[in-house]
Amino acid sequence: MVEIGKWQTLQVVRSKDFGIYLAQHEGDDDAVLLPRKQVPEGLKAGGSIEVFVYLDSKDRPIATTNTPLITIGEIKRLKCADVSKIGAFMDWGLEKDILLPFKEMTGKVKEGREYLVYMYMDKSSRPCVSMKLYDHLSSDSTYKKGDSVQGYIYEISDRMGAFVAVDDKYQGLIPKQDLHKRVNVGDTMTMRVTEVREDGKLNLSISKLSYQQMEEDSEMVYQAILSFDGVLPFNDKASPELIERELGLSKAAFKRAVGRLLKEGRIEIHEHSIVTK
Repeated sequence: MVEIGKWQTLQVVRSKDFGIYLAQHEGDDDAVLLPRKQVPEGLKAGGSIEVFVYLDSKDRPIATTNTPLITIGEIKRLKCADVSKIGAFMDWGLEKDILLPFKEMTGKVKEGREYLVYMYMDKSSRPCVSMKLYDHLSSDSTYKKGDSVQGYIYEISDRMGAFVAVDDKYQGLIPKQDLHKRVNVGDTMTMRVTEVREDGKLNLSISKLSYQQMEEDSEMVYQAILSFDGVLPFNDKASPELIERELGLSKAAFKRAVGRLLKEGRIEIHEHSIVTK
């Protein structure tokens, strides 16, 4: 039986001017066409060839010797070629783009951007891709606490935090309580492993080690004060919500940054503001 979405070795069962028909065995009724332009010279009836089978623009099985960027069960990055009324069409290296249905999206998809997707067969036996990666990522990485990793954000949960594909294949999470910076689905960034859980999944942070992060945060806060003409209209007694909304920092991180600036003599704290010296 010819399988859609997979590489397979098929036999030439008949030849036409426009191409050759391939099947597992002579007499099979599910033969697929390999267009003449892709037929190797000298390949005749009875011979065999390795091809990839997918669906053409009329949803008919067709063979190709071209290499797709993804096959069934794989996770790969594909570029969005177009967004339509039924979903996004992703460039997977073949003549007909592959569909990413709206129901399989975990965030807004934009034309020209790359997204990490998993390839599956839908209920109509058509190849499609999905951004829902949770059940398809591995939890057997060799990373340990403190390691620096490259992570791709594939889904964001208001309750849990940001779900991450580490190296595009391992399961990770930035817990909600550690997510003080705005991130978006599709972002790739360097992260730090804060915990390897019992199930092998990784807890991650986009913050640096405390001493490195405090230096970066203090400079950011100082630049923010300058952007307010040297007078930040709140101080370290402000609510955590206000601080996070305006600066993207937790209250604790803000207080550490302000303390560093105060120690360096770069600011003064007033009753309702912070000003530069």
